[in-house]
Amino acid sequence: MATETESGTGLTGHVRGVTVTTLACLGGVAAAVLGGAIVGTGAEAASDTRTLMFVVAAVAGQYPVLKAIGVDVADFGAKDHLYVAFMTFTLWFITFAILLTTGASL
Repeated sequence: MATETESGTGLTGHVRGVTVTTLACLGGVAAAVLGGAIVGTGAEAASDTRTLMFVVAAVAGQYPVLKAIGVDVADFGAKDHLYVAFMTFTLWFITFAILLTTGASL
């Protein structure tokens, strides 16, 4: 039912899903921009594996933020954890590829 809340936090299933998706996408974009600013966006940055540390940090950093805004991360299953990691990686990959292709200076 639309009026049911999840775990008494006030978040419905839809709002919870939108929140997790939005945070994962923004985390991926932020990881790409931060990685591009620190590692660079030149041709040599394309093969630099240090940028992957930003993706791992973005995935790990989302869980305290989700908990702080009221999402019960204790209820996450394997599917939810994979979803967060996949969405963060995907948005990082797309954003970093755009930064590398355009050669944007950050």
